[in-house]
Amino acid sequence: MILAGDVGGTKTSLALYRREARGLLRNRMATYGNREHAGLDPILRDFLSEGAAVERVCIGVAGPVEDGRCRLTNLDWEVDEASLRRTLGVREAYLINDLQATASSLPFLQESDRTVIQEGEVDLRGNMAVLAAGTGLGEGFLVGSGDGYIPLASEGGHVDFAPRDEREMRLHAFLRAKYGHVSMERVLSGPGLHDVYLFLREEERMAEEPGIAAAVAGRDPQRAIVRHGLVGGPGACAETVRIFCSLYGAEAGNLALQYLATGGVYLGGGIAPAILPALRRGEFLSAFRDKGRMRSLLSRIPVMVILDPAAPLLGAASYAAAGGVLARISHQGS
Repeated sequence: MILAGDVGGTKTSLALYRREARGLLRNRMATYGNREHAGLDPILRDFLSEGAAVERVCIGVAGPVEDGRCRLTNLDWEVDEASLRRTLGVREAYLINDLQATASSLPFLQESDRTVIQEGEVDLRGNMAVLAAGTGLGEGFLVGSGDGYIPLASEGGHVDFAPRDEREMRLHAFLRAKYGHVSMERVLSGPGLHDVYLFLREEERMAEEPGIAAAVAGRDPQRAIVRHGLVGGPGACAETVRIFCSLYGAEAGNLALQYLATGGVYLGGGIAPAILPALRRGEFLSAFRDKGRMRSLLSRIPVMVILDPAAPLLGAASYAAAGGVLARISHQGS
């Protein structure tokens, strides 16, 4: 029995997987709000209160893992492998970056778990990359090898935001005045979506219907922006979604070039499925392919959106099943 976990800035998901001849089968899954708990340990104890006998553990966390320890980037929690072993009474416990976990799931995703943005030409042995916008922005990748894939972590979400035109330069200046350093996460995340909207309203003086403006000023601004932005039209919500899709496409194209992801680029996290109609409208792919002399290469790389919210859990379980650090994830999913 394998315990898999996905600890993000907002919520923690846990699942039990059993190794069977046909692969990993999920037995049980639960999700917890992080604000309601002081740390990961009480969540783990609650989830396992029914007495499941766990043999291996792999937890993906939203932050850099160093020496088996992580202080989460967008949550004041610290998690370490030694604590996991003590709390759970297991010998094998792996703490990995959450996008390393998501990347580990890619070879195992079924067709129903993903949807295509660009068909491309799949290189069955090529590297794969994943870009996930949610509470923050995560990046990870799989390096193809003769035996399968090696999942590797990245903190690429914190690289510099590089404006591509005069409007994005003004957006950069707006964010720099607010945060100092402007990373890609400052524009490609839930909070980033809201900041792009504020830039349009405050700096560009873009109009918005009073009722929609009131909804965005409410308790869940990101959800309101997406809901009204998907309708289209001339308002600030619609323009925010268009800009967001263009920025998402540009960074996905950067990832494809940096990792030479001829096996495909996957969009993970919660935002991509929520704005799927907008991702199909054109701004995303236009920016994805807009790489000068590399345009032809980018046009051949498959791009997909991960629809299964449990993909990071499947990836964490697969990582544990494969034996841990630099685990080789099978091409065939066996």
